[in-house]
Amino acid sequence: MSQEQPRRPQPGQDPIKYGDVFDVSGDLAKKPIAPEDAAMMQSAETRVLGQTQLGGAASVMQSAATQNEQAGLVGHLDVNDVASDRGVTVSETRVPGRRIITEAVGGKVVQQYAEPTPVQTGRVSAVGESAITIGEALEATAQTVGHKAVDQSDASAIQAAEVRATGNNVTSPGGLAAMAQSAAAYNADCTRDEDKVKLGDVLGGATAKLAADKAVTMEDAERVASAELRNNPDETATPGGVAASVAAAARINENVGAF
Repeated sequence: MSQEQPRRPQPGQDPIKYGDVFDVSGDLAKKPIAPEDAAMMQSAETRVLGQTQLGGAASVMQSAATQNEQAGLVGHLDVNDVASDRGVTVSETRVPGRRIITEAVGGKVVQQYAEPTPVQTGRVSAVGESAITIGEALEATAQTVGHKAVDQSDASAIQAAEVRATGNNVTSPGGLAAMAQSAAAYNADCTRDEDKVKLGDVLGGATAKLAADKAVTMEDAERVASAELRNNPDETATPGGVAASVAAAARINENVGAF
């Protein structure tokens, strides 16, 4: 049997890029998906989750990379500079009855989804066993983009989340919103990135820092997203940030019929 020869790219043919299959922007969106990118994501999924996820980022990337290679648009050992320089990561955040999986390339979240996990019996919850709360969604943000320095858009989103969780429009001294506002003000005058207060510093253990908590709804997600966008000069939401995590939790709650 003769060996199949690599295809020559057709004139004007473009490779499948990250922006074609994932909701990403910036440099990553314009990068072609290469075979080694997919291999790195597959390795990360296996290492963190035990196996490649059906419909996960690795399978999507593998399909796109294979098409790009067959079309002669990338080589078998090619890897784009964003993936090679900034890395490929898979992380999971566990909440009661669910684990939230976040997959990123070069620090940009390409997929975020949830899988069910066993829930311990005997646990009493005012918001229901399967529902993700606002506090838990904020804790997921700390896991996903905890390294990000707090800015005004983050602080506003956190304040909106606290208001929705507690039902109180007054910022509580020492609460999450107060901490976030102080952090944003400090960071604005701080010249060294390593000295800035990060989201993980504010949102770690967020549930315990809230005076009250509730299951996330789509209305909560809309209010939080509005606050984050309104206070961002670029009018964009941070991938994997406060608004994104709250929105993901709201979608999960709707899908599992938590209400």
